[in-house]
Amino acid sequence: MRIEAVFFDIGETLINESEIYGRWADWLGVPRHTFLTKLGAILATGGTHPDLFEYFRPGFDLAIEEKRRQEAGVPNGFGADDLYPDARACLSELHAQGLFIGVAGNQPVEAAEQFAALGLEADLVGISDVWGLQKPSPEFFARCADEAALAPDRILYVGDRIDNDVRPALSSGMQVAFLRRGPWGHIQQDDEVLARCRFRLDDLAELPGLVAVHNAAA
Repeated sequence: MRIEAVFFDIGETLINESEIYGRWADWLGVPRHTFLTKLGAILATGGTHPDLFEYFRPGFDLAIEEKRRQEAGVPNGFGADDLYPDARACLSELHAQGLFIGVAGNQPVEAAEQFAALGLEADLVGISDVWGLQKPSPEFFARCADEAALAPDRILYVGDRIDNDVRPALSSGMQVAFLRRGPWGHIQQDDEVLARCRFRLDDLAELPGLVAVHNAAA
């Protein structure tokens, strides 16, 4: 099936979250390597990043802590320095192939402005807290298809998480590219599900060429 649109997850797909987590460790007064080690342990046992914050600060309230950081002049979020080096060229090359380029991930409302400031070639940026929909809900992926005005099987969704990206995108009828980077990409395992992916990537640099070859044969 020909690919007519490519949608990208945000965190650990386009945006490197290492420094973001590092700044949270600094804010909580935890050594960075300890913070990340605990993150890996939590993910390996099926936990999520809220469990990480709760471990180091019981009763942790994200909204309150983000407000405190803002007031202290160290706001949460991402910028140009957090963009993976292969992201900009990948989106540009795919866009040059005439494909619809979407970006859609679980992010707070503020991420819309932060992402716009990066100046990437994207036809659509979908932010979960703006849409009122979060992955892995089927409605999130249905919204992506509606925004692109395409059948799901014409869309390739690119993400690093098996639980939030790969499984639900496949269930929605989309084609999937699994990107093996970041904590989730290296820790989560499901060989049966990954075998159903159109592509399995170690970086984004190879994706435009793979899509072009696939579409030429479709």
